[in-house]
Amino acid sequence: MLLLVSALVWVDTMLYAALTPLLPHFAQTLHLSKTGAGALVGAYAAGALVGGLPGGAAAARLGPRRAVLVGLTLMGLASLGFAFAHGFGALAAARFLQGCGSAFTWAGAFAWLLAAAPRERRGEMIGSAMGAAIFGALFGPVVGGAAALLGRAPVFATLAGLAVVLAWLTLQIEPTPPERPSTEAIARAIRNRTFVGGLLLMGLPALLFGVLSTLAPLRLHAAGWGALGIAAVWIVGAYFEGTLSPLVGRFLDRRGAFLPIQLSLAAAVAFSVGLALGPRPLAYVPLIVCAAAAYGVLFTPAFALIAEGAEQSALPQGMAFGLMNAAWATGALLGPAAGGAVAAASGDVVPFLVSAGLCAVAFVAVRRARRRLESAAQGA
Repeated sequence: MLLLVSALVWVDTMLYAALTPLLPHFAQTLHLSKTGAGALVGAYAAGALVGGLPGGAAAARLGPRRAVLVGLTLMGLASLGFAFAHGFGALAAARFLQGCGSAFTWAGAFAWLLAAAPRERRGEMIGSAMGAAIFGALFGPVVGGAAALLGRAPVFATLAGLAVVLAWLTLQIEPTPPERPSTEAIARAIRNRTFVGGLLLMGLPALLFGVLSTLAPLRLHAAGWGALGIAAVWIVGAYFEGTLSPLVGRFLDRRGAFLPIQLSLAAAVAFSVGLALGPRPLAYVPLIVCAAAAYGVLFTPAFALIAEGAEQSALPQGMAFGLMNAAWATGALLGPAAGGAVAAASGDVVPFLVSAGLCAVAFVAVRRARRRLESAAQGA
């Protein structure tokens, strides 16, 4: 089950990250401003936002396996569309469909995984799957670089065929029974601080990555970097993210979520400020790598908090992860769109400073929540 889920999210994030080295090419050939580039990046998130709640409902009502199959079908169609699309509208539509498929795949895959995982190893399972997802993001720029050299048609048509292989593998595993989410359970989850905190924590790094994935490739391209060089930067960053996520997951099972969240947020503040200063590539590239690692670590505790809050609220995990997809998509949509628009008007400094400010606010909120829980535990 873990191998299947890891393969599913690996391919999904690989498709998401494949655009990064291609973005400067599209910006140049389609005459896109930073706002237009941000819109193309954010089209994937818009699809995930639209598909988030339907994907969660499908995972709960139809069962995780059927939700995964729907997601793979949409992913295959979107890959074919991206292979042969020409023009901004067609490319954005293909990215949008990819995002819709992602919402179904992630909700079904993680609901399926948690149904099979022992409670005491939940963090480890989530961390391992997230590590695979991050390694998919690591490999995505390689796919984008290959598409820049060989052409989009053969590369993305091959990925459409990979969706068929994954669907066959999905059918080899016994399904879990569907569940019936109730409006009362959803209302309880929305009132649950753990669940809502997990949703907010999921949206924050998505927003941060949206800003980084839009502005940093354009900055490197302006400095003379090509698609393969930009891809190499993202590969290194994703490697560190993928290495850290399973370690963070095991730490969560033993010590809880607060410490890794606080450390990641503190590091994110520092690296975001560094990116705002806009140094030369010799310093800018290490900042990209470190910022990506700091942002990416936040996803694993966010997953764990969402799963725990859903359990406390008796909300089916499929529906919980559908809401999680909507939270991620909101951040991933706002990051590129707002970051690109603000950068087009005032330069890259303001978006990265806003990113640092959001991380600082989150750090203070998490610290207060930790003190409140410690005080309640002492009182008990």
